Amino acid sequence: MKIIWISVLLLGCLIGFSIGVYMMQGFSFSMALQNGYSSFRVMEFAELFVLFSLLFCFVAEVFYRSFKVEKHNSAKDKTT
Repeated sequence: MKIIWISVLLLGCLIGFSIGVYMMQGFSFSMALQNGYSSFRVMEFAELFVLFSLLFCFVAEVFYRSFKVEKHNSAKDKTT
């Protein structure tokens, strides 16, 4: 679960840095926010496919690990 929050924190910091750079260049906050998220809007289909495939693999691994730990803990509780 820490990996998810660290990833979200890194994404937030990078987008915040990007917005800060745009604002130092003289853009308004709303325009800087729009430019910060525009990189996700201009992706082509192949790029979006790769992005969502990686996100799916990441989420699937997190659920698999949490299920594995939960299953291991329940088996451990039954033996003691």
